[in-house]
Amino acid sequence: MAESASSVVNPGRIFNVADLEDPRLDEYLRLSEAHLRMRTDVENGLYIAESTMVVRRALNAGHVPRSFLLAEKYLDQLTEEFARYPEVPIFVGDDRQLEDLVGFHLHRGAMASMNRPEPLDVGQVLQASSRVAVLEDIADHTNLGAILRSATGLGVDAVLLTPKCVDPWYRRSARVSMGTVFDLPWVRLDSWPDGLEILARHGFRTLAMELTEDAIPLDRLEIAAGDKVAMILGNEGRGVRAETLERVDDTVMIPMHREVSSLNVGAASAIAFWHLCSSPR
Repeated sequence: MAESASSVVNPGRIFNVADLEDPRLDEYLRLSEAHLRMRTDVENGLYIAESTMVVRRALNAGHVPRSFLLAEKYLDQLTEEFARYPEVPIFVGDDRQLEDLVGFHLHRGAMASMNRPEPLDVGQVLQASSRVAVLEDIADHTNLGAILRSATGLGVDAVLLTPKCVDPWYRRSARVSMGTVFDLPWVRLDSWPDGLEILARHGFRTLAMELTEDAIPLDRLEIAAGDKVAMILGNEGRGVRAETLERVDDTVMIPMHREVSSLNVGAASAIAFWHLCSSPR
């Protein structure tokens, strides 16, 4: 029988969430959407992992925790993870205390404040990839998480983000991705659409998912063995920028029926990635 957390975790590292003014809790304070818009977690080099599964996948990817936060009843779920980081503090509380702290009902087991790893080098990522997704100005964290889950599960090698795309490690994005974002290399480009030049230098054919007059139906798209391909998905409302469309090699579309013009970008991405990654490499 597995030992309980209380028997294997040094009780001296477990702290009760009693004083919301405790500066060690600042990273969790008021995680609601309105408050997060005023935060600078990226600049501070941290992100919040939400749910036991996401915390575990982040740790398995080699990310280093700053602290853990959870309801006491969930302590036994992360015993192995606590043991791997014996110096990291663990904050526990009841449901009311945690809700007062983070600003919403915490019902997914646990959270952890994590150090952000150093950004990857875009050249090295592209050198090692043949199927890349480029996410242009995706604005909704839920959509981003769904896209990342599809990209990881369907075989995309890496993801590039334009400067205005939301954060893949924001807690909602990571949670919707089921933590798969930590298994997928991603890089934020410094500029766009100038970033297309980097893809061209590394030999990528660039495809934009957009309804244009000359768009190629996805089921007629031909990809030869050995081709390196980047699929560009645009903003939820605007689609792919006009200046981007002027510079890509081709535009592609998903054939639709019953007068439905298009799919949500999350659903469209899954279809596009399946086709892209099913083609010979």
